[in-house]
Amino acid sequence: MPDAPSTAVLFDIDGTLVDSNYAHVDAWSRAFREAGSPVEGWRIHRSIGMDSGKLLEALLPDASDEVRSTAKQYHAAYYAEHAPRLSLLPGARELLEAVAGLGHAVVLATSAPGPDLEQLRALLDAEQWLAAVTSAEDVEAAKPDPGIVKVALGKVGIDAEHAVMIGDAMWDVEASGRVGVPCIGVMTGGIGGDELRGAGAAEVYDDAAAVLAALREGNGPIAALR
Repeated sequence: MPDAPSTAVLFDIDGTLVDSNYAHVDAWSRAFREAGSPVEGWRIHRSIGMDSGKLLEALLPDASDEVRSTAKQYHAAYYAEHAPRLSLLPGARELLEAVAGLGHAVVLATSAPGPDLEQLRALLDAEQWLAAVTSAEDVEAAKPDPGIVKVALGKVGIDAEHAVMIGDAMWDVEASGRVGVPCIGVMTGGIGGDELRGAGAAEVYDDAAAVLAALREGNGPIAALR
């Protein structure tokens, strides 16, 4: 049997591999209106990728638990309407295949709930390259809490110094940084490169296709994994 991988690449999904961030913005925007607490779209976008509880606290600081719960339920319903229209971002599957081909453990490090995660995995169609997958059931709080990164590493038994993460939001960079895992930022979630670098991203690329191009040239944090 081949040796188990000694290195890992952790992948966020929403906004990194799948073009879903703006579906979340729309769903939250509609949900907040239905809950009687409208929020501007740009404020919602700034919080996408954050733990939903923290997102609700940040965007509805004065709302009751009942209003927040109502908004969360509406968000789930409205986001489900977008599922048939979600699409892969450039280079997503190709990057997963290339990383696995180099012998790194490929881990989907997400806190997406079960039904959403099933849809995302079906869209990715990349099961043959995955070493492990996390989900909302693995942690009590999502990013920027580092729990999901710790769980992802634990599932493949690899230390932080032998791993790299790829994400599209400051929350990915912050969560991985708190565990000591360098994070590659991609701008497909709508967050600019300067902000991702300011949060501590090791490198920033336009999208997964650009990460793959750098890897093929022997450049970037993934190429440096040992």
